[in-house]
Amino acid sequence: MDLAKGNIHNLTDLWQLVNRSADSHVVGDIFDYGTIHYSDWPNRLWFHNPPDQKHLDQAKKIISTSTTRITVPFWDIDGNDYDKLLEQNNFSKVLEQLGMFLDMRKRDFKPSDITLKKVQDERSALQWELLFEKAFNYRIDHQLLLNTCEEVDYLIAYEQNKAVGTAVMFKSDTELMGIHSMGVIPEMRRQGIAEKMMHSMLSDTAKKGYRYTTLQASAMGKGLYLKLGFEEQFQMANYVLTNDINQ
Repeated sequence: MDLAKGNIHNLTDLWQLVNRSADSHVVGDIFDYGTIHYSDWPNRLWFHNPPDQKHLDQAKKIISTSTTRITVPFWDIDGNDYDKLLEQNNFSKVLEQLGMFLDMRKRDFKPSDITLKKVQDERSALQWELLFEKAFNYRIDHQLLLNTCEEVDYLIAYEQNKAVGTAVMFKSDTELMGIHSMGVIPEMRRQGIAEKMMHSMLSDTAKKGYRYTTLQASAMGKGLYLKLGFEEQFQMANYVLTNDINQ
């Protein structure tokens, strides 16, 4: 298995699933994209292969005419260098992440005292939406959770019956589990909650027989994931058109 591509496919498969649930997924030969006007996420356009100027012009036309802000991801694998082309075409980098993976055979994890409950109804979906926005400062509409909660585990973390964070677990391969949107609300940070959440999720992943876990780490989360045994794979950058940054 190409684990770097598996990591990326887990992420783009999640975007596709959510977009399809909202009737917004557009499939193309060069790129796919989706826009959901009532949510800040996914709203992505991603290339299947490194684009040339003609392909980028096609993407720019869609992005510049959309009323919803669309983000374009770049992954530095297989000699990709279209980040330079993006920058030459008035795209600006708004977020950098690090693709990482964990071989589940190398570590043993046990559940922590953090309780993880799956979103199953409108009440819990609304709670997840509010917690996520508090943790990440942008919004994922609860309706998207209700549309896809049969295929995606949207999790609320509780410590002593207090809701403290969110996470997403999504499988797109029989050997690979992806962890996304793992965050703790600001007033509960620096108390070891994120590490406890990860131990519980990784314990569950191992119990279900998955061989690998993947994620895309922020600079803030990288140290924790390295401590847990994750290995670095690739750099990921997210771009928006310069004139779209403040929209």
